[in-house]
Amino acid sequence: MSGNDNLNRLSGQGVSIWLDDISRERLRTGNLDQLIGDKNVVGVTSNPTIFASALSKGDAYDAQLHDLAVRGVGVDEAVRAITTYDIRWAADVLRPVYDATGGVDGRVSIEVDPRLARETEKTIAEVRALWWMVDRPNLFIKIPATLEGLPAITQAISEGISVNVTLIFSLERYRAVMDAWLAGLEAAHAKGLNLANVESVASFFVSRVDSEIDKRLDAAGRPELKGKAGVANARLAYAAFEEVMNSERWQRLRAAGARPQRPLWASTGVKNPEYSDTMYVDELVAPGTVNTMPEKTLDAEADHGKVTGDTVRPFYEQAWNTMAALKEAGVDYDDVVRVLEDEGVEKFEASWSELLESVGKKLVG
Repeated sequence: MSGNDNLNRLSGQGVSIWLDDISRERLRTGNLDQLIGDKNVVGVTSNPTIFASALSKGDAYDAQLHDLAVRGVGVDEAVRAITTYDIRWAADVLRPVYDATGGVDGRVSIEVDPRLARETEKTIAEVRALWWMVDRPNLFIKIPATLEGLPAITQAISEGISVNVTLIFSLERYRAVMDAWLAGLEAAHAKGLNLANVESVASFFVSRVDSEIDKRLDAAGRPELKGKAGVANARLAYAAFEEVMNSERWQRLRAAGARPQRPLWASTGVKNPEYSDTMYVDELVAPGTVNTMPEKTLDAEADHGKVTGDTVRPFYEQAWNTMAALKEAGVDYDDVVRVLEDEGVEKFEASWSELLESVGKKLVG
């Protein structure tokens, strides 16, 4: 526990605080160590946008880029070398947390090349390569929850690879993700693997749901419903999680040593300045969850967050009523989540291309 009452209350409610950011500069200055001690940070997530931003600032990567250029390494492999270096370093920094929590926290996530989001076999091959390259037990490989990603999730889990399933927007897809995870555990158990060593989280995106639905509510002349969809959607995801945790299928796996696939609230930085900058933290407090925050959101929560207890399970009925009101207002939920998944993949592909271009210029510069 840190000296911050707000973050201590959040951790005390069973919410694991992860930082949604990584950079070589953050690592070499000891900033990540500091956040672990001062801000209750017990995990780190990354994505192509975060890496593209990190590489564009300062000189932290120059020495490694110089060596890669001298060796004549291609751009794709150079990006893998750079990103896995940071992830390994962060995993080592968080290793004491991993050991202290019995492998639950102290985790660091790296994303599969987003250009492979619609290709199952290539995703599986990339997952194996990243797992081998980083070679740390507290690693998570991020696999997108596209339809093509679902079999890759099952395969990775079946091989004992810990997975962070990302880009989840819809309740239907979240249930499919949990089914893919359970199938992977069943296959791993059949192989005789130790299920206690296979961790997973499911990253359910929040603020992007509000951003998309709010636009549609403005067009429909229903502004009174704005800013409610993201939290309601996430609360109902937790209800779906509880249903699976109460199933006979899960109980059999739990008896064999498996651990839950924790819901992770992602995209928790508030995009509309009219909303509270801690709403996606304070309104999604539930036991056994992860909230991965940009540093700005983490600082806001530490400064003026309001943690009052469980803000998910007592509000299931309210969440269903919100979703019903949105439907009545003409919001097509299925279309919303389809658009968000497509945009999510496209945004990460664009960031990956930016990263490749930046590395390519430095390799020849």
